[in-house]
Amino acid sequence: MNDLRRRLLFLLGALIVFRVGAHIPVPGVNAAALANSFKEGNAGILGMLNLFSGGSLERFSIFAIGIMPYISASIIIQLVAEVLPSLKALKKEGEAGRRTLTKYTRWGTLLVAVVQAFAAAAVVYQRPDLVVIGRTEFYISAIICLVTGTMFLMWLGEQMTERGIGNGVSLLITAGIVAALPSAVSNLLNLAITGDSRRYGAILFVLFGGLCLIYLVVYIESAQRKIPIHYARRQIGNRIVQGQKTHLPFKINMAGVIPPIFASSVILFPSQIIGWLDKRVDGNVLVDFISANLSPGKSLYLVVFAAAIIFFCYFYTALVFSPREMAENLKKSGAFVPGIRPGEQTSNYLEKVVMRLTFFGALYITIICLIPEFVTGVLGIPFHLGGTSLLILVVVTMDFGTQVASYRMNQQYEHLMRKNSVKK
Repeated sequence: MNDLRRRLLFLLGALIVFRVGAHIPVPGVNAAALANSFKEGNAGILGMLNLFSGGSLERFSIFAIGIMPYISASIIIQLVAEVLPSLKALKKEGEAGRRTLTKYTRWGTLLVAVVQAFAAAAVVYQRPDLVVIGRTEFYISAIICLVTGTMFLMWLGEQMTERGIGNGVSLLITAGIVAALPSAVSNLLNLAITGDSRRYGAILFVLFGGLCLIYLVVYIESAQRKIPIHYARRQIGNRIVQGQKTHLPFKINMAGVIPPIFASSVILFPSQIIGWLDKRVDGNVLVDFISANLSPGKSLYLVVFAAAIIFFCYFYTALVFSPREMAENLKKSGAFVPGIRPGEQTSNYLEKVVMRLTFFGALYITIICLIPEFVTGVLGIPFHLGGTSLLILVVVTMDFGTQVASYRMNQQYEHLMRKNSVKK
């Protein structure tokens, strides 16, 4: 238990460091003017990134671009590893291959962070009232601070995974979302106090609907499709070991929270670019159409957002799950699915099961992500905790609870084993 307490204290200290860094601004920025400018138009991809970074982007702190470059680099490396045979071979080399891929991911994080830091500095510098130093000094200081902040968060997340409990990167994103909750709840309460009395029912409906969505996420994320697995009898020496029976658990949502994050970025990027260049492209029919219809709450936005989520669900599941490789591993270990021939037929069967699960998982994620958008758009209540944030918050919290329970069970088992060895 002392080890568990030590890990939890380390995790708490790391999260405190993350929150302190979120309030250290980049030199040369007028923080008050930036906050006012952000409140005028924080929708879109900047609003989502600001939520994930715990408000760091709004303050333009050293953690403004957050841990997202590391996530982007990790996904890019996974994609490239499926295309390049040399990287694909590294995935099969065990710990040595994993360390090499981790090194490539870190270099990729540095490259992505430099690009995003330059873009963020360029966006801030467009407003002359936001920067109080010269252009060259601002760009140099901003890029150095933002890239250093991201690399520090990457290191901090790895330390949290190794010396704490759970996945450090996921916990950093969750901490950023949790940090934004008090502000969102406070705005909702102020709206209830100062707003029209007819909105009381709508606000209560939003709160009750949020609780129902949390229950639905917990229920679906806990559901499993168990495929029975039998092991053939084996002869060890002069005796025959009877075959065992077990199962392969498959979650309904095998893609996790990656599809809505990708879909949000893809669908909001064009509208955000147009917002940055609004005066230069004014009068263009296509640009006006995108600005009017491809924004949160619009019908076209909801349709394209749903299609993007479904596409990325299938794409990411196909990327991380290989039925052929799993079928080969089962065959090598002497295991088989009852009624299914080992090898090719097992691979086809597993692929069929996963595709069915992915269909229902994609519908589930789409519903979770669209209901908050639809409800807040119809009722006109500005509550910025969307479906993507809700998914991340609930899923990471469930995983953290499972990790703590598993660690406690392992500690108790080791304690019993030591007591038995002492008695002997």
